Amino acid sequence: MTIYDSHYINGAWHKAHNPAVFEVHDSSTEEVMATVPQGTAEEATQAVLAARAAFPAWSALSVEARCVYIDKIVAGLKARTDEMATAIAREVGMPIKMAKMIQVGGPVFNWGNAAKAARAFHWEEQVGNSLVVREPIGVVGCITPWNFPLNQITLKVAPALAAGCTVVLKPSEIAPVNAMILADIIHAAGLPAGVFNLVNGLGPVVGEVLASHPEVDMVSFTGSTRAGKRVAELAAATVKRVTLELGGKSASVILPDADMAAAVKGTVGACLLNSGQTCSAHTRMLVPVQRYDEVKALVQATIAKFTLGPSLDENARLGPLVSAAQRERVLGFIRQGLEEGAELVAGGPDKPAFDQGYFVQPTVLRVQANDTLAREEIFGPVLVILTYENEEEAIHLANDTIYGLGGGVWSADLDHAVAVARQIRTGQVDINGAPFNGNAPFGGYKQSGNGRENGRYGLEEFLEYKAMQFPVTAKS
Repeated sequence: MTIYDSHYINGAWHKAHNPAVFEVHDSSTEEVMATVPQGTAEEATQAVLAARAAFPAWSALSVEARCVYIDKIVAGLKARTDEMATAIAREVGMPIKMAKMIQVGGPVFNWGNAAKAARAFHWEEQVGNSLVVREPIGVVGCITPWNFPLNQITLKVAPALAAGCTVVLKPSEIAPVNAMILADIIHAAGLPAGVFNLVNGLGPVVGEVLASHPEVDMVSFTGSTRAGKRVAELAAATVKRVTLELGGKSASVILPDADMAAAVKGTVGACLLNSGQTCSAHTRMLVPVQRYDEVKALVQATIAKFTLGPSLDENARLGPLVSAAQRERVLGFIRQGLEEGAELVAGGPDKPAFDQGYFVQPTVLRVQANDTLAREEIFGPVLVILTYENEEEAIHLANDTIYGLGGGVWSADLDHAVAVARQIRTGQVDINGAPFNGNAPFGGYKQSGNGRENGRYGLEEFLEYKAMQFPVTAKS
């Protein structure tokens, strides 16, 4: 077991004031793998003031100078890939092969991409008699989740630093070990004191300081819609900029002419990534009612190939959930769905054959549009199937949600698929299982949040506009 006893504030590790700790559990064994300290409001405030003091000098550095630091962080992450992947696989439950590729490979790309975007960005523009410049917004509070912990940290901290902002990070207390390793990497990269700070803690303690402190100019939050509303409420008192990446209930719309085998395989994969602990997971499969029996058989065959196993098992395709609480929450939803009359297509609430670990069988249920499981974000390996009579009904069902984060459309006719995708009110739509694009904007409509991450779109979130007007001469 690894014991962490400090927070990273003003360029150094400072022993925590509070003796209370968070226990971090290995999701496959349920054993305590690490402890981190529970930060206090005073420590959060200390970190904010350090970030404020560091902002003038950091923001005055050239873009290239800031990006050189980021290059060093990328090198540090690459050197510690195996250590980081193992930590995240144990914390979160994603199988080790996928953790290395997605949970670490993604952040390595995104740190480098933040520097690339900053180097290519047009920081000034002449508009008539005005010089329009982009400047860093200031001190940024970053509050991040446990499901893709390092990547969600990266998509906030990397572009914020590239933009010239200083940062205070509060990682998830459920999966904080990766953040501690990252802080060590950032320290080794030699960033000036106060540019990056990390305080572990609870949302109602440390998170609320970041959301409400007058010296924080912006708060970037990823997590539940409920918590996001609280962040926005607190931030409103000081009129902070707020970006929110929240929940989802994304629909995969399979049109009648689609390749059903490919569409089912792709949808199941998009649902079960990270054991369904993905905000943009395609958790609602919309299929033509006349093709339901065919789809049902394909789903059952596809689900059977998802081998459950401990996260460090090289042969596991699906790992455990992150915690006992999350497992019970997901099982509760499955039982509720069955009580409401859902048809069990695959899986179910029965305990898998593991003595330890927060495992849940990958489960598929056919539900009705107003059922709880058709509307609530489950955040587990649970796919629901809804049938539709015609395309108009399919589009209505896809949009009949408070969320709007991801989604998909499947059709043999690409132009038709795009026409349907244009009618779905969501931030991203994958056409025929197209791959994720790390340079395209990622974010949601409606109660899935506001603001965007990735590439230059993510960089722009941390910038202000300034227009400087010059006198117009009589000749002009």
